[in-house]
Amino acid sequence: MSTDPHSPSAAQISRREAIRRGLCGTTGALLAGQLGSHGLAGEARPKKTPVVKAKSVIQIFLWGGMSHNDTWDPKPDTGREYMGDFGDVVPTNVDGIQLGALFPELAKQADKYSLIRSMTHGINGHETAAYLMQTGHSRGERLAYPSVGAVFSLMKSPGYKGMLPPYIVLTKAQGRFSEEGFLGPKYKPFATGGDPNADRFAVEGIVARSITDDRQKARRELLGKMNTMGRGIASDPTLVAAEEAKEKAYELILGAGKEVFDLSKEKPELRERYGRHTFGQDCLVARRLVETGVPYIVINYPGGWDTHKNHFQTMRRQAPQLDQGLATLLADLQDHGLLESTVVWCCGEFGRGPKVDWQPPWNGGRNHYGKVFSVLVAGGGFKGGQIVGSSDAKGEEVKDRPVYPVDLLGSIYQLAGIDAAAKLPHPLGLEAHVLPAASEGAKSAGLLTEIM
Repeated sequence: MSTDPHSPSAAQISRREAIRRGLCGTTGALLAGQLGSHGLAGEARPKKTPVVKAKSVIQIFLWGGMSHNDTWDPKPDTGREYMGDFGDVVPTNVDGIQLGALFPELAKQADKYSLIRSMTHGINGHETAAYLMQTGHSRGERLAYPSVGAVFSLMKSPGYKGMLPPYIVLTKAQGRFSEEGFLGPKYKPFATGGDPNADRFAVEGIVARSITDDRQKARRELLGKMNTMGRGIASDPTLVAAEEAKEKAYELILGAGKEVFDLSKEKPELRERYGRHTFGQDCLVARRLVETGVPYIVINYPGGWDTHKNHFQTMRRQAPQLDQGLATLLADLQDHGLLESTVVWCCGEFGRGPKVDWQPPWNGGRNHYGKVFSVLVAGGGFKGGQIVGSSDAKGEEVKDRPVYPVDLLGSIYQLAGIDAAAKLPHPLGLEAHVLPAASEGAKSAGLLTEIM
């Protein structure tokens, strides 16, 4: 299994070279990949299509792991040993639900989401936990399984007619594992790069940093005039396909596809509501991607939550940004009539130790913790204003209703009309399914039917 998504594979090099030669570009190659994958995806789809409530998914990945004590499962009576600097809580607009005091905006939106306070897998390693949380499979299995986003790309491609790739990451892939798994580079996410809070969101392969739209158009026209070889041989299917891919790529770079990433089209006051920071603007871009029908969007939180040291200083900076961006996203999706058809789920690969580590060199940090942590889920068929499960008095163990990765992912798949037992197309014909079954040793306590 490859763990370095930044290593230049042959597929990546050929796309870059294609951009230089003016053929189809990175995005054109991705689009061509979509068009060529219909038969493959059709083989993996279940025979009976379930009722689909979720058309799109926004995954907010708090990589590094966010503390549940400080955020969505506060334990105010445990004192400084467990709560550190954050002993206060804030009531929400749902009776009986409290959040950490750093989340006043999410507190106003609690009727729109549910909190899973008993998420568990017991793994404390970043790579292993991230792989499990985003595939549902154990790292010890012999196959490198695809992430939930890659599965969506595979399963949704036959019916997806959008200009943009079906699996998009804002703004950088984390490199904890190869998201496409054995499905191959065709199902790797399109990572935008750039910063949506900048004056110009320089999306990789779509928006050039130093080239204006007029210059891009002039280059296209010049290339068309120079391309004498292609004239008069329109009957060649290979050249026709290449020309179609090129036109789709240009439409993405210079047309409607590019406009999705142009946040200047949004009202300034809405951008302020989301927060003029990278995460807030990531959330706004995600809403715009949902509007265009992109099936799976990941926001990898800028900077992460790996807070062994300087935990409370980092929380004071990042928690308000998470609060602002996520709360506004939920309200904005509802205002646009999109929340009912869009799943939003937010968590890290694990939590953070409920007991503060005050000893040097940590000096008030929280360490990796996979025994119990919290997940926020909203929209797409998930009910709002609910709590699933609970942790014990100090947030150290699951008290009731454990939720395992296959339970969470299986619930998301079901809402999206994807059969979790569907066979995946392994290139060597090996037996592989979307999620592992109990007979394969997968821990499960059942789907989240109480909030579906």
